[in-house]
Amino acid sequence: MSVRPRKFAARLQYLLVLYVIGQVIAGSFVDLPYPYWVGWLPIVAVMVIALARSRSRSREMAADRPSPVEIAPPVTGRWSAVNSPADKVPSHGTHGLGQTYAIDIVAEPTDKSRPAFARLWPIALGNHAFPAFGAPLLAVADATVVHAEDSQRDHLSRNSLAGYVYLMLIEAIGRTLGGARRVVGNHIVLDLGEGTYAVYAHVQRGSLAVRAGDKVAAGQELARCGNSGNSTEPHVHFQLMDGPDLNSARGVPFSWRGVGVPRNGEQFTVPVASELA
Repeated sequence: MSVRPRKFAARLQYLLVLYVIGQVIAGSFVDLPYPYWVGWLPIVAVMVIALARSRSRSREMAADRPSPVEIAPPVTGRWSAVNSPADKVPSHGTHGLGQTYAIDIVAEPTDKSRPAFARLWPIALGNHAFPAFGAPLLAVADATVVHAEDSQRDHLSRNSLAGYVYLMLIEAIGRTLGGARRVVGNHIVLDLGEGTYAVYAHVQRGSLAVRAGDKVAAGQELARCGNSGNSTEPHVHFQLMDGPDLNSARGVPFSWRGVGVPRNGEQFTVPVASELA
């Protein structure tokens, strides 16, 4: 499936979801001018389109899986991997939004522990309780900034049972309807050249150090880690894609220089430049 049909399928799926929601709302006030079973057809269509897009992406990947692009890590310090493509592809359970080879990482400094998942209490925590919040995000290569935004708020954590249920059943649906930028939150897209683009998601509000059009050097600070968008806690979501548009781009595998691709739960340390000198 080429870029244009992928865009059409994504937009059609989005419009059908909006139609279903509108139908439910309208049906609460008036009788709809068609039989009850007809109202289920758009839902079936959404499921069929989603399945077709997933199978198309899988076929394309199997036929022409690109080689990993070697780049520098986007952070320094001690971190661990979550939702890694080293364990499963697609790593986040979907090829959508170019996430096929995306990875989440959380900070694990020796001087501060990361709050554990809470079954009952506390329901939510402030972002400063997490060591990843405010960590510098670095350019993984010499690049050009294609997109940069940081106006969305950093919400409280969703690392409790009640918070996670709220995220999956209520918040995630609303963000999906709001489009890609509401899912990834504040984010940066870099053009690395040769048809490869890097995405940093869930960026901290008001932390941008660059703007669209800027030229950046490898290791340069771009922004800071936050908790905006569809996120359970402050963490770095990083991915490579074959285009700048999240709605139509395909994921590209990566390998961090000196680190590789850490597996789920694997801890790794990236020294700062001064420590290498």
